[in-house]
Amino acid sequence: MAKSELVARVVGSIGEIEASAWNALLACQSTPSPFMRHAYLLAMEASGSAVPESGWNPRFVTLWRGKTLLAACPLYLKPHSYGEYVFDWAWANAYREHGLAYYPKAVVAVPFTPVPGPRLLARDAASRSALAQALVAYCSQEELSSLHLLFCDDADIAACDEAGLMLRHTVQFHWLNQGWSDFDGFLASLSQEKRKKIRQERRKVREAGVEFRSARGTDIRPEDWDFFYRCYARTYREHGNPPYLTRAFFQAMADEMPQSWLLFVAERGGKPIASSLIALSGDGSPGAEPEVAYGRYWGALERVDCLHFEACYYQPLQWCIEHGVSRFEGGAQGEHKMARALMPTKTTSCHWLAHPAFADAVERFLEREGAGIEGYMDHLADRSPFRHA
Repeated sequence: MAKSELVARVVGSIGEIEASAWNALLACQSTPSPFMRHAYLLAMEASGSAVPESGWNPRFVTLWRGKTLLAACPLYLKPHSYGEYVFDWAWANAYREHGLAYYPKAVVAVPFTPVPGPRLLARDAASRSALAQALVAYCSQEELSSLHLLFCDDADIAACDEAGLMLRHTVQFHWLNQGWSDFDGFLASLSQEKRKKIRQERRKVREAGVEFRSARGTDIRPEDWDFFYRCYARTYREHGNPPYLTRAFFQAMADEMPQSWLLFVAERGGKPIASSLIALSGDGSPGAEPEVAYGRYWGALERVDCLHFEACYYQPLQWCIEHGVSRFEGGAQGEHKMARALMPTKTTSCHWLAHPAFADAVERFLEREGAGIEGYMDHLADRSPFRHA
């Protein structure tokens, strides 16, 4: 084998890849994400959250030149489409109606985490393109129905487009900091209707006797993590589902990535009643301010009118303004977020289907859907909450 030859290797756990080598690749990306850190993905496995029993069979694809790791990505073989937030149930149904197996399929994603960011970690564009091609080759070799890369960044999209994958667009809602000095300054930028509504919602929470405290990193106490998990698990169970993530996952976050987390706790009469957990970008260096905050999880043990809005939007946005955070991403879906000044942002996933006829049909569908997304974005732009839209 020539020294310059690229070799693709697939391993069954990120634990088989050196953390320093993986994180060095992540540091090369233009938008490094805390959700792609070695510790985050390892915690998904080790905690029993993203494991074969829950339908996430890990396969980490790596690309090497000699002993040098040039590119890598997380890949999961899945017998269902839960926990992805890019919905392909109709595709699976069409396969079944024609007597074909859609599952297992291959998914390149961060499990249960609909946050845009790099998925193909690579030292350069050539290595990223080679990794995209290696993914298609692997799926063909394993006779999988399809390959899906979810919530990609621009570099991934370019590599996948070059490799012949189809692009699919969805909409999320993100808040951009325009340099406001305080929350009142932010409110002043909104239309009178939206400004009045937010003030009314915040007043309802205050008048209910609810106060908030926040803690970041190692200031989040073990009992705070325990309380948060009670809230998180209860919210899932109220919707008839077990929680995706285990308590052990959040313990790993507290132990391995503490500076990546910000917790808000709502208290009434000195008793905690609700909480929301926010993820933060950056490498966790002491004193470093994040550029991006990500709304992730929330839950409540008591019902208070407008408490969800306060815990998940107004408290985090106020914190972002005070700490100079440039962007707050509100998670998947949620047109109601525009009333809180989170604006529509297009996100992209990339797809490959092995069956030529189905690939042609999906491509035509994506063309129609894409046109609908563009129209939807235009419609939302006309409903801007800002005064001088």
